[in-house]
Amino acid sequence: MPEIFINYRTGDGNEVAALLDQGLSRRFGDDAVFFAGRCIPAGRGFPRELLTHVRRSSVLLAVMGPDWATHPGLRDEDDWVRREILEAWRCGIDVIPILRGRRTERLSAAALPAELTPLAELNSLRIDSPSHDRDIRHIGDAIAGLVPRLAAIDLTAPPPAEEQSGGTHNAISGGNSGFSLQAREVGEIGTIITGPTGPVHTGSGAQYNQNHVHRPHLSGDGAAYVAGDNHGGISHRFGRAERDEADGR
Repeated sequence: MPEIFINYRTGDGNEVAALLDQGLSRRFGDDAVFFAGRCIPAGRGFPRELLTHVRRSSVLLAVMGPDWATHPGLRDEDDWVRREILEAWRCGIDVIPILRGRRTERLSAAALPAELTPLAELNSLRIDSPSHDRDIRHIGDAIAGLVPRLAAIDLTAPPPAEEQSGGTHNAISGGNSGFSLQAREVGEIGTIITGPTGPVHTGSGAQYNQNHVHRPHLSGDGAAYVAGDNHGGISHRFGRAERDEADGR
């Protein structure tokens, strides 16, 4: 059932009402917006359809042009623009005045019939032809803030940030004196940390480590190599020797 009811007077707001219907339907879905020009099926009675959808909505947008407040229909108890607004209030539904264009001024209580004077106290929003896309987006933001169910189905909301998997990711750092490598899910590589004197390798896979002077090759289940500045160094290797894959039969 539509959460947004668009209230308008034919000849003084139907074009803006159609723009709101299109823009808000794209954002919240066709089923979230009631616009009489689109939503009342052939053969259905207007009174029943209009009042039923007002009562079941969460917010009513009252589209108002420059002559809205002075229209004689507002003083007629059978006027549908008037009836829909009063029915919304009777059901505790929020009413948002939508001012059409720059020439439409905020409502004055003195210009309204007594039953509608609360409209003058409501914060209004505006929609203008040159900026209607931005204005409709702003109106949609206000509605999403009022109606959590609509915020939950907002088609323009950014997707939730993708959660990063746990563990350590690959990283390489260092300067002229060497490098440090920390790797995850790359073969059997563990953690390699080097300082000015050479690399230290702690892992179970074969590794090639190099700096600008020495190029040692370490392999096996685990190994450690400590290189001196100029004259080689000491290497240790432990565990079962690496075998060719074909030798494992």
